[in-house]
Amino acid sequence: MNRQQPSPMPSHRYRDVFAKVPVPRPIQGAPVARTWPDNRITTAPLWVPVDLRDGNQALADPMDPERKRKFFELMVAIGYKEIEVGYPSASTTDFDFVRLLAGSDLVPPDVTIVVFTPARKDLIERTVESVAGIRGDVVIHMYTATAPVWRDVVLRRTRDELAAMIYAGSEQIQRLAGDNVRFQFSPEVYNLTEPDFILELADHLTKQWDATAERPVILNLPATVEVATPNVYADQIEYMHQNLPRRDGVILSVHPHNDRGTGVACAELAVLAGAQRVEGCVFGNGERTGNVDIATLALNLHAQGVDPMIDFSDIDRIKDVVEYCTRMPIHPRHPYVGELVYTAFSGTHQDAIRKGFAVQGPGFWEVPYLPIDPADVGRGYEAVVRVNSQSGKGGIAHVLESVYGVRLPAEQEAVFARHVQEYTDRTGREASAAELKALYEEVYGCSN
Repeated sequence: MNRQQPSPMPSHRYRDVFAKVPVPRPIQGAPVARTWPDNRITTAPLWVPVDLRDGNQALADPMDPERKRKFFELMVAIGYKEIEVGYPSASTTDFDFVRLLAGSDLVPPDVTIVVFTPARKDLIERTVESVAGIRGDVVIHMYTATAPVWRDVVLRRTRDELAAMIYAGSEQIQRLAGDNVRFQFSPEVYNLTEPDFILELADHLTKQWDATAERPVILNLPATVEVATPNVYADQIEYMHQNLPRRDGVILSVHPHNDRGTGVACAELAVLAGAQRVEGCVFGNGERTGNVDIATLALNLHAQGVDPMIDFSDIDRIKDVVEYCTRMPIHPRHPYVGELVYTAFSGTHQDAIRKGFAVQGPGFWEVPYLPIDPADVGRGYEAVVRVNSQSGKGGIAHVLESVYGVRLPAEQEAVFARHVQEYTDRTGREASAAELKALYEEVYGCSN
């Protein structure tokens, strides 16, 4: 057996999360009991897209007003009920967009808009000014980085000094805000912050903001930079779920990023652990490797028989709008929406899919290699099987029959597949349905 050799990479320069911050772990005598692995997700959380704020901040070319409006209208149309619309103190474009919403009928009565602000006096004033006159519900989302490295290196404040700054900001928001305003706080880099500090802040803020079930406070706990396996984040969320003061008056929210490529897993496990609300971007845009992908999360639920509460039935239209507004393409292998995610080139996969379609009835969806029916998201079946040098006789026969009604006898399938193999090897590329039809006519001298 070959043994792996040590790499030349300086891994010794890094520490795991357990060396950086106290992580609640369900060991003997610990104050948290792990229950989330036995839970199931049976209803969708409240989805909150942050494409217009967090996602927009991550774009090389931030959205202009026309693109922001187009994106906002898309999110309303597909069913989001709470939308973070901007960072009004960060730019004139963001401020003016919030004022556009305030002075128009673009916000339906059942949609809550969220605006984002640091815990700074002048920026809070600008933020409150931006939402003046909005008739519906508004959430003012205040954030401050709380993790030790951020406190020591970036903010240069002690825990007590940082807490005092946060409490001054929360008091200012409460004093300036109208009756239609609710409050949200994010301890940025929650996943690298001491749990007792977060509980201390949550106790003060929920008391100050008078958190009740009728007017809940949102406590948003971001994995601002992913630093551990998803089970660690789930333990951190469950600890808060079990220990938060005034829990009935708190909406527990999460905001995972995707630095380790496990943002979706972090969000799903966080919901198992007690999170009720998930912030992310429609297709995962965001800083570095992105925010959590709401489309993937929602359609994962759909594939498990749970209503995602967001309408992705025309996913290509959504894709077109998102690509236009962000000026970034969606990867062809992106879950559920990528151009190739319902496509099989492999002969064994094609054969299984063909046989699955042949027996699929009106009951539960059970087609091999297709976790959902492509028609659920507005896709046709033409691209499910495509032919290249890796394809087999079943896939070739499926394309001819489904596109042209050409039904090959069983004894002909293997013979014709060899002709196709020679053709694709010679051309070095995929063979279209039209090319397969032309080759069939060339080989057999007929058009069936």
